[in-house]
Amino acid sequence: QVDVAAMVRLFGYVDVTDTGFIVAVLSIAFNPLFWNVVARWEHKTRALSQVFGSPRAACYCLGAVILLLNCVRSHCFTEAMKSQPKLEGWDYHWTYYSGLAISAVGTLFVISSFLALGFTGTFLGDYFGILMEEKVTSFPFNVLDNPMYWGSTAIYLGWSLMHASPAGLLLTAVVAISYTIAVLYEG
Repeated sequence: QVDVAAMVRLFGYVDVTDTGFIVAVLSIAFNPLFWNVVARWEHKTRALSQVFGSPRAACYCLGAVILLLNCVRSHCFTEAMKSQPKLEGWDYHWTYYSGLAISAVGTLFVISSFLALGFTGTFLGDYFGILMEEKVTSFPFNVLDNPMYWGSTAIYLGWSLMHASPAGLLLTAVVAISYTIAVLYEG
């Protein structure tokens, strides 16, 4: 059974009408929508490959744009978190170090995913016709599906705990929902 009082108390710390919070939500939702729409468009038309002269150059350019958008998303997330109140009961060393540990595990999943897939495997190379020789089944893919997405979510969760931020926790839920929708769409 859900403790509604705890949820109401948590939401009492979050101003969902704050412009920074709204911008963070929009940037979180935009990223997976953008890369999935662009990748599917490329797969159908090969337009980016034609503009950039090769599928590999187009994939690298899209990857650079995705990285830039991720920086913008992280900045918006952090600014929204900083503009909202902290949860006093969480502003302790144990919460900070728990968040740090969760972020470290998330970073491990993100980096190991990137190393296993390479740049084009990470940044939608298959939509550009750049295929891997075989499916990656080594770590972290042997531990969980979509480790890049869930690692990224863990980083945001850890960051939110490190800052004792209820707004960060809510934004982390938006990240998780966005990635869940992306996984459904990609699958």
